Amino acid sequence: MVEIELDGKKVEILEGSMIMHAADKAGTYIPHFCYHKKLSIAANCRMCLVDVEKMPKPMPACATPVSQGMIVRTKSDKAIKAQKSVMEFLLINHPLDCPICDQGGECQLQDLAVGYGGSSSRYEEEKRVVFHKDIGPLVSMEEMSRCIHCTRCVRFGQEVAGIMELGMSHRGEHAEIETFVGAAVDSELSGNMIDICPVGALTSKPFRYSARTWELSRRKSVSPHDSTGANLIVQVKNNKVMRVVPFENEAVNECWIADRDRFSYEALNGAERLTSPMIKQGSEWKAVDWQTALEYVANGLNQIKTNHGAASIGTLASPHSTLEELFLATGLMKGLGSPNIDYRLRNAEFESTPGVRWLGTSIASLSTLQRVLVVGSNLRKDHPLFAQRIRQAVRKGGVANTINSSTEFSGAEAWAMPVANTLLAAPGQWGALLAEVAAAVADKKGVAAPATATPSAQALVIANSLLSGERKAILLGNAAAHHAQAASLLALANWLGEQTGASVGYLTEAANTVGAQWVGAVPGQGGLNAAQMMSGSLKAAVLLNTEPEFDAALGAQAVQALSRAEMVVSLSPFKANMAFCDVILPISPFTETSGSFVNAEGRIQSFHAVVKPLGETRPAWKVLRVLADLLAVPGLAFDSSQDVRQQVLGAKPSELTQVPAERLSNATQAAISVATSSTVPCVATIYALDGTVRRAPSLQLTADARQAEQGVAA
Repeated sequence: MVEIELDGKKVEILEGSMIMHAADKAGTYIPHFCYHKKLSIAANCRMCLVDVEKMPKPMPACATPVSQGMIVRTKSDKAIKAQKSVMEFLLINHPLDCPICDQGGECQLQDLAVGYGGSSSRYEEEKRVVFHKDIGPLVSMEEMSRCIHCTRCVRFGQEVAGIMELGMSHRGEHAEIETFVGAAVDSELSGNMIDICPVGALTSKPFRYSARTWELSRRKSVSPHDSTGANLIVQVKNNKVMRVVPFENEAVNECWIADRDRFSYEALNGAERLTSPMIKQGSEWKAVDWQTALEYVANGLNQIKTNHGAASIGTLASPHSTLEELFLATGLMKGLGSPNIDYRLRNAEFESTPGVRWLGTSIASLSTLQRVLVVGSNLRKDHPLFAQRIRQAVRKGGVANTINSSTEFSGAEAWAMPVANTLLAAPGQWGALLAEVAAAVADKKGVAAPATATPSAQALVIANSLLSGERKAILLGNAAAHHAQAASLLALANWLGEQTGASVGYLTEAANTVGAQWVGAVPGQGGLNAAQMMSGSLKAAVLLNTEPEFDAALGAQAVQALSRAEMVVSLSPFKANMAFCDVILPISPFTETSGSFVNAEGRIQSFHAVVKPLGETRPAWKVLRVLADLLAVPGLAFDSSQDVRQQVLGAKPSELTQVPAERLSNATQAAISVATSSTVPCVATIYALDGTVRRAPSLQLTADARQAEQGVAA
């Protein structure tokens, strides 16, 4: 530790730290633009000049290392004069368009100009103009004359997103930030560049000119998409979601969010929203009131139960549904006497598991891994925020290894990070490849291998990698979780984990995959799994927040099978499943309901509605609770989602923020098999994960969405 004096106060800070870090620790604000706590130091804005004793000129606080006994003054005349001079230079070419700038009201340059800018300019020459650029549907570069060349966006691409899409060309007054050779910005984290831009140069294209920042109410929420559980600030005007930005939580999403978390809100106000209950009469849909719709559903389910038995009724539930919704849906089926409910819509194998499958470690620990083996995941597209944490680990010297199906889903370019070792094979051969790695580990340790295999040279390298280092993880991706031999892959991974000291876990697909397991949204004794229900075994089906055509492994086959059922009830925020449903009940998306999601590490995160339900839309937990009343199902008469959550947790919500450790387990009794399989795992592409992202226009214009569509068409 080093002790310095900062504005008369003694501050202890780690040796090698910068003055800026000491100021942060002391709670002293030093004006800056290019410095950002998550990015490398560039020291090119010079706004953070401070007065350091015995140094002849002001020094940049972000790039000046502390030394024992150093005396720093951030408010001296010398420091203030230097900072004001820098501000004058920054404003020389800056356009005077604050009144029409989208960044107005939350612009760092605007804020600091109040304290450090002059009341008039000595500059009388013409200001420079930078031509606007089109870099895609999400980020706007229409006003690049505002850019102050802090290079935050450039460093973000290199260091966090892992791909340098923006750079600075030319020199002096001709310097400008741009993509090269007319390329677009295609990173799945690109929206974060909007947040870190300190001026109005990079702005949100979908949000542009739609509201002023001071008109917006800010409300906390949680992402309903992947299993990170990213914390959000949803900004609202006139009961309409206008923008979504990150809420900083170092343990979960740091200060970043993925583009699908940021821009999917467009679907919430789109033409596809369902705003009133609808019943199909003949081949035509008719809007009805809630009482009529719910009584129609209750009478239909009771009739089918009488005619065919309760076992002919089942629920297909999305793992993007809240904890409360899944609990009530499970209780409703049990109350009817049916064991048929399942959230595992994309799975090919349906192992009965005693514990709740989870990440196997904390999300934050991914940033410090020294060795990692990822099996069956297009990591960067499946879990963008997990990928950026593993990218951090690799930048610090960690080694990434993967077993995957093609270079399209693995390798340095696909993951935007160096991947040391890659084993490629068809998904049906992943078990054999894992067995090779296990055999190499067994040979090194002198123990019996779990399966007979002859290690390849690459398998030996991966084995040596896992046997070295201290902090290690074996992570099974979405394709491994949905694999026809998922249990066998897990058994092999567990053996490797025991022998190498690595944690073993699933990246888990959806916002509430862990929560769905916890509340038991899986078939009861003798119940039908998702594949069986979607193969024509049901007389009545309830679809909770899901579209089998896009969300299930059986896809079109599921649609055909459900079309033959006597009654299909869809609970959805959108006009979905209309080709084969009999009733559609409009339920609230995450912004219009309260609820909880459980992320990959088992963290329980609750949220409130940020806007009122649209039209006649109602929260799904309320719809399920009223259906339970009409069907005379006892034990589900809850007055609020908080009451439901308390029933699930068995404690006051504030007392339990994590799934109990005794419930979390990736153990399996499955036998290890290296037999090949021809089944290809069903995995959603990045902007087809759920109904909300599929209906967000700007996301569907991205390169990722277009490539996925072309792949489906092909």
